[in-house]
Amino acid sequence: MTRITRLEPSKHIRGRFLVFLEGGEESLLKVTEEEVLRFALHTGKELDDAALAQLIRAAGLSNAKATAARMIGARPLAKGELIHRLIQKKIPSDCAQAAAQWLEDIGAIDDLAYAKMLVRHYAARGYGPRKIRDEFFKRRVSRDCWDQALEELEAPDDAIDRLIERKLRGNVPNRKELNRVSAYLARRGFSWEDIREGLARYGAGLEEP
Repeated sequence: MTRITRLEPSKHIRGRFLVFLEGGEESLLKVTEEEVLRFALHTGKELDDAALAQLIRAAGLSNAKATAARMIGARPLAKGELIHRLIQKKIPSDCAQAAAQWLEDIGAIDDLAYAKMLVRHYAARGYGPRKIRDEFFKRRVSRDCWDQALEELEAPDDAIDRLIERKLRGNVPNRKELNRVSAYLARRGFSWEDIREGLARYGAGLEEP
């Protein structure tokens, strides 16, 4: 049996309580009011191994939820990236996944809405579909959302035309300049076909590498 030697509210975080234990592997647990009420915690209460394990699990999940809420309060995150960041903070994988699922269930995270936001952001900065897909992958956006989010993306013609004009400034390019511009556009995530068509519109031809 493990006895609670002291139960007191946290001086730093409202709604959190500190549970000091005697004779257990965990000398201190941080819980919320929900766990205090659910487990009827009080100084002097004795917990058997099963009850202690349940309390530790509940405390871990509450901590994961609180940490996850703070993370998405700082900036939007995809569900997969949120789970990854929670695990990096030494939160058990099952608690991290449960916390992320809880936030998704209440509508606090939404991979599709987040993916559409990324599309608008990177399109406005003159990036193409491949760059945006790279960002989806890097930010661990669910692949189920990729195609639907990319439907928000307008045809790349105008963006490519603006970038070519910015680089060539109305000059007739030589082969070296064409290669430099095409490589630049490829790095920004545009396909070779779209690049070739853009250069053709500009008045130059480009053979696909």
